[in-house]
Amino acid sequence: MAKGGARARSGPAPDPTALRRERDAGEWTILPAEGRQGATPDWPLTEQTEREDDLWVDLWSKPQALMWERYGQEIEVALYVRRLAEAEKTDAGVNLGTLVRQMSDSLGLTTPGMRANRWRVDRPEEEAEQATSAGSAKVAPNSARARLRAVPGGSG
Repeated sequence: MAKGGARARSGPAPDPTALRRERDAGEWTILPAEGRQGATPDWPLTEQTEREDDLWVDLWSKPQALMWERYGQEIEVALYVRRLAEAEKTDAGVNLGTLVRQMSDSLGLTTPGMRANRWRVDRPEEEAEQATSAGSAKVAPNSARARLRAVPGGSG
């Protein structure tokens, strides 16, 4: 058992709407909802199965793929694809499922992984327009304005 130091999931999750930025230091990257556009990168590993090809093409159209491309993570994504395809088989061990979950967290494919990487997916334009036109007078319950209203003497 490891001792001391921070753990990947220890403490409260980072809050992109935090009032005090020094408490939640670091900028969040907003990824476009439409995902990554353009050609899928070439498969970097040895022979690719049909299932791996399907997963590979699908993953490279996700918003997170913009960050993988920026940081040159083609091999990491390919290894994830290969392990995911293996984990889908009926005779796959539990440890392989655990590895796939850890890899998906690392690549920002899960909600905790997105938080750890400080990535958020932007809302599609239609959804953002509906939210601003339908609820411009409403205050979101977790917004900074709502939290200030809860404090005696707070403005908002």
